[in-house]
Amino acid sequence: MLNNLSGQSLTLFAVDSNCVMRGSLTDGDIRRKLVEGISLNTQVKEVMHKSFKFISDKNIDVKQIRDLRKMRINLLPFLDDKNRITDIFDLKKNLSVLPIDAVLMAGGKGERLRPLTEKTPKPLLPINDKAIIDYNVERLMSYGVKNISVTVNYLKEQIEQHYETERDGIKVKCVREPKYLGTIGSIKFVDTFHNDTVLVMNSDLFTNIDYEEFYLHYVEHGADMSVAAVPYSVAVPYGIFELDGRNIQGIKEKPTYNYYANAGIYLIKRDLLNLIPDDTFFDATDFIDLLIQKNKNVIRFPITGYWIDIGKKEDYAKAIDIVKHIT
Repeated sequence: MLNNLSGQSLTLFAVDSNCVMRGSLTDGDIRRKLVEGISLNTQVKEVMHKSFKFISDKNIDVKQIRDLRKMRINLLPFLDDKNRITDIFDLKKNLSVLPIDAVLMAGGKGERLRPLTEKTPKPLLPINDKAIIDYNVERLMSYGVKNISVTVNYLKEQIEQHYETERDGIKVKCVREPKYLGTIGSIKFVDTFHNDTVLVMNSDLFTNIDYEEFYLHYVEHGADMSVAAVPYSVAVPYGIFELDGRNIQGIKEKPTYNYYANAGIYLIKRDLLNLIPDDTFFDATDFIDLLIQKNKNVIRFPITGYWIDIGKKEDYAKAIDIVKHIT
């Protein structure tokens, strides 16, 4: 019954005896037909939309999902090759549905935050009564990411216990790193990926990056790897000489130089992860250098929102302050 969905997205999907989807129906459709004079005994098939919107569960088109959301389509069915419903996404609740796996690196000791991290791993430090890592996990889930792994090492039992229970029906899988293997080396211990693209990120970031735009930018440019980047400016408080050897060619007065810094969030083609050496300390920057040497297409995606790498106490305090203004 539609009135059982009160307060939610008022949409029903009509299926036949073989569970094949045949149409969609909203309360608005019914009201309009009643105004036109139909009887309450009219069959659903006479009222429902037969040219309904859906997504193939074998080929998720994120651009199409974005367009449907702009059209205010709220409930979006995913159909298999026989037009049977395999899943339904609420586009009022979810910001998108991204065909990616996610791996969060959570094995570090957080030494610069001691004594806060002496008995608590940094990813579990609270920001407004929620663990740092949960902000990242929940944001990924809001973009429809279902396959999420967390690599753990330091005080690993606490993080494993933290994710013992499912979150909104999703089981966050903890993967043990046997020794410290850098900022990407532990990904080799994730034994299963379900998608061709893997998002890798540090678990101690605090950011509102738009993962849908990140993914679409990655696809649009045919990237092998995309690196999220934050703008970083250096202001020099002096006049700077422009030199040709010892000869002064001019002076730049108090120039500002603009750069992009690595934000610690990456989209990577799954097959390329095989290039990471086994049982070897290996940072994400090593991986970037390796791909560049192999002439792979490595691009940057600029973050336009907020981003904090919670490495120092000042960063932690800043993140706590930001939350006060966004919640």
